[in-house]
Amino acid sequence: MDNSYVIVSGATLDLPRSVIEEYELEVIPMNFSIGGKEYIYHPDEREITCKEFYEKLRAGEDSVTSQITPLVFKEVFGRYLKEGKDILYIAFSSGLSGTYNSGRLMAEELLEEYPERKIVCIDSLCASVGEGFLVYLAGKLRKEGKSFEETVEWVRENHTRVCHWFAVDDLNHLKRGGRLNSIEAIVGTALKIKPVLSVDREGKLTVIAKVRGTKKGMEYLRERLINDGVNVKEQTVMVGHADAPEVAEQLKEQLLSEGLVKEVIISNIGPIIGTHVGGGMFALVFLGENYKF
Repeated sequence: MDNSYVIVSGATLDLPRSVIEEYELEVIPMNFSIGGKEYIYHPDEREITCKEFYEKLRAGEDSVTSQITPLVFKEVFGRYLKEGKDILYIAFSSGLSGTYNSGRLMAEELLEEYPERKIVCIDSLCASVGEGFLVYLAGKLRKEGKSFEETVEWVRENHTRVCHWFAVDDLNHLKRGGRLNSIEAIVGTALKIKPVLSVDREGKLTVIAKVRGTKKGMEYLRERLINDGVNVKEQTVMVGHADAPEVAEQLKEQLLSEGLVKEVIISNIGPIIGTHVGGGMFALVFLGENYKF
């Protein structure tokens, strides 16, 4: 592993703790409040578990998230710069949050103080496990001994290849949080219709399809893998879920039993993203070509 640099991202990446630890990733905890109580979400769920969060959300408690502040970026980036390390910051989509710009501006400020160091900020144009998948792949390169420049170059060349598709129970949470600029009428939950979303070339959420029921939702994601993926039989792909472990396991088993992919990593969707998608969401992430539409 090349220890001359560190890979940093925010708690929006929704990676399993085991992956974060294996690849020595720096994940910036993020603040949110639910039911009027403030929490800091860490990947180890030390203040509140994902299960507890979704129980509160389903009970009708309102949740509100906060961006990473410039002061937090200064503390995290500054800590590694003082250690003599370079920084690759892979950010949550700028089409959904101002976090990328905050990190970039702080990086520019700190580089004036540490001109001998390097900080590269890359807009993932991804959300949740899409962002996490890109960070995971960058972490693999670092563990393989790739240099800072080699990893940066790969991420820049491949970040638009990350295909992430996810199905939600309804669009109310996304509407409330302003994460969708234009959507159709509210989906009839009584009909068990699930909107399937992805992101456009600006990293903004877009409703791509509507399917009836969880089974159809899983079938749709599987079809996108087959149609959009490249060399998927050699890939490790990622399945994310918002308190829907049974669905995630079913999707994983289907992909593996059919021999469609090499490996599947299952990850919980944490409170930061969960606030905006609600319980029951499930996602599939993989590498493809010419993905962003």
